[in-house]
Amino acid sequence: MTAGVDEVGLVPLLARVRVALVERAGVSRRKATMLVLLSGVFTVSFTITLLVVVLDTVAKDLDSSVSVVSWSITAPMLAFAVIGPAFGKFGDLIGHKRVFVGGLLGAGVFAGLTALAPSAAVLIVLRTLSAACGSATGPTAMAFINRLYEPHDRVRPLGMWSFVTAGAPVIGVVAGVPLVDLVGWRVIFFVQAPLCLIGALTSWWLLRDTEPQPGARFDAAGALTLGGGATLLLVGINRGGAWGWDSPLIVAALGLGLALLYAFVKVERRVASPMVPPQWFRTRNIAFPVLSQSFANFAYMGGFMIVPQMLKDGIGLSLATIGWLIIARPLTFAIAAPIGARVTVRTGERFAGMFGSMTVFTSMIVLSTVRDSTPLWLIAFGLGLSGLGLGVASPALSSLLANAVPDEELGIASAMQQLVSQMGALLGATVMISVHEATIEQGTLTSYGYALIVGAGLCVVAGLLAGEVRSTDRSSSSTPERGVTP
Repeated sequence: MTAGVDEVGLVPLLARVRVALVERAGVSRRKATMLVLLSGVFTVSFTITLLVVVLDTVAKDLDSSVSVVSWSITAPMLAFAVIGPAFGKFGDLIGHKRVFVGGLLGAGVFAGLTALAPSAAVLIVLRTLSAACGSATGPTAMAFINRLYEPHDRVRPLGMWSFVTAGAPVIGVVAGVPLVDLVGWRVIFFVQAPLCLIGALTSWWLLRDTEPQPGARFDAAGALTLGGGATLLLVGINRGGAWGWDSPLIVAALGLGLALLYAFVKVERRVASPMVPPQWFRTRNIAFPVLSQSFANFAYMGGFMIVPQMLKDGIGLSLATIGWLIIARPLTFAIAAPIGARVTVRTGERFAGMFGSMTVFTSMIVLSTVRDSTPLWLIAFGLGLSGLGLGVASPALSSLLANAVPDEELGIASAMQQLVSQMGALLGATVMISVHEATIEQGTLTSYGYALIVGAGLCVVAGLLAGEVRSTDRSSSSTPERGVTP
């Protein structure tokens, strides 16, 4: 019986059935693959920041404090950032389909357990494990997307990918209050769990696996030093304001984190299969796009964290009004990403990166001028500029990065981008909050204005870095030269 099944070719037959069903539904395989990938990324990313505006509700339910429960947001964000590179490398080694499906399965299982969490400590651990598994979806989805499209066509689909990766956490915050009020915070994770499992099954059925690299090895020393160093550095930066920058724990975390990152660089220079090839740091269309996105994300996410507090404490707006205003950011991002992709095809990634950075700069300046008499439409306009800027710059610079690395290293390249961008986001939130707290005596709105001006300054740096990249040559459909050294 087994021989008979082998003779007719069961696996090819199932593949043809999948293709026929997809085509019969009126959807091309490439579009169906994009839908599955982006749905999976959205499902795991949406809940990372979902609880940020209802921490007091969760704390009361679990008989804990807001400061403790806030780690159910901070720890998952850290895990999502620092574990991604390891999954990206695994995908490059063993095939991205397995890593993507496994990440969705793990995220779903731990999401279901999160809904049953009896205490704050268990909640934090389960949310962190769920985010750690979910971090596998970002780099693997980007690797799939970059294999589906030719280099000169990647900016359009990467616009959708950028919106999902950057927009899902923002939408999670906006939706947090009404969802928790309507169904409670536990039900949200009960819903997320089956969605992840359905996504895993659909992905296993539809996706075609990427080719693993024969004979390649996993860089365990690089993964440990990068993950440990980034974690300690981010924890030190994140908690420095709360625990005191001269606290022995903070000093030890920052010092050990920097030491481990230095060890990571030394390890990568001597291993045969490095997690992050050292030459990447000397490659124009890798180093500059990644750094530019990180500095732009500093302002984007830093502003995202402080503006709601500024509107609430500074001019006394209600949470409902603030929620409606904040929608301007993901809404403009969603509109700008596909339109910006078309503009990028005509003008080049260099212009898109510079335009996006300076648009976020303008957003920071507009929001820094908010006062009691500022009309709501102007606040929404300022918020919308942030979404417009990142919506144009992010897919363009992501496309440049993808075109600058070999196809077999797309997973780790996108994971590195995810890590550096997340570090920029956490730095932005921490530094801008610290500036506000250090200048609060000069007035609430004034202190928030100073913080936003700091973000504006980093946008200028992002724009200068974007100006150093070289746009993709779209005069032909041939694959451009991989990497350009400064």
